[in-house]
Amino acid sequence: MGSSDTTTTFHHHASSSSPSSSPTSSPPSLPPTPPPVVLSPCAACKILRRRCVDKCVLAPYFPPTEPLKFTTAHRVFGASNIIKFLQDLPESQRADAVSSMVYEANARIRDPVYGCAGAICQLQKQVSELQAQLARAQADLVNMQAQQANLIALVCVEMAQSQQPPAESLITSPYVSQNDTFFLDDSSHGSLWEDPLWT
Repeated sequence: MGSSDTTTTFHHHASSSSPSSSPTSSPPSLPPTPPPVVLSPCAACKILRRRCVDKCVLAPYFPPTEPLKFTTAHRVFGASNIIKFLQDLPESQRADAVSSMVYEANARIRDPVYGCAGAICQLQKQVSELQAQLARAQADLVNMQAQQANLIALVCVEMAQSQQPPAESLITSPYVSQNDTFFLDDSSHGSLWEDPLWT
């Protein structure tokens, strides 16, 4: 009796556990993907020597591979001002704001008096000089085009004149023969008058 009861109980457990292991059962759900692991703190927190939290405002814009970027901005604006400035902006504008701050900081380091305004004035001066050069080049081009047009017109006139007959050819042979006969007639008349009237 004991062995039969044990066999019956084993079959009962096997039959009860078989539906859960059947291939028609729903597959188990995948585990959620873990958040990306930050191997090192951002450049800002590393320079400031503080713990970089998960939602660090500076981490997306100052990666650990670009420490000079934060060093330059921190030297001019300060970490607290950078953090406050980024917190007041929406996330869509923070990247542009960081780029502007880094550019302004670099310009301020190069030119402590004027900063980026000095660079802008220098660029505007270069633009004015280039516009003046462009105007002079356009004026020279117009003059060259006018000279070319005059030269072409002069060549056309000379070619037209070369195709016309010379002015001497306008005196035809009949006029020459008439003049010759006139002089011949004068000479003949002269010979007649030279003969004595009375012999």
